[in-house]
Amino acid sequence: MLSKEKIARINELAAKKKKEGLTTEEAKEQSKLRSEYLQTFRQSFKNTIENVTIIDPNGNDVTPDKVKQLKRQKKFH
Repeated sequence: MLSKEKIARINELAAKKKKEGLTTEEAKEQSKLRSEYLQTFRQSFKNTIENVTIIDPNGNDVTPDKVKQLKRQKKFH
């Protein structure tokens, strides 16, 4: 998870970009922070999906095969 300070800085740069624009340095910083945020988000989302089991109303496991394979691979790593 990204720190509160980094998220605050992302929001600060976004607001500044709308109001007055960013310097070259700030634009690079914003790009770097956004990339870091997206990487963290994607990893978190992947971890969530890998831990999901889908059960239909009849109690049958209907988790997609691809997710089941990811779970198996994760157990062996």
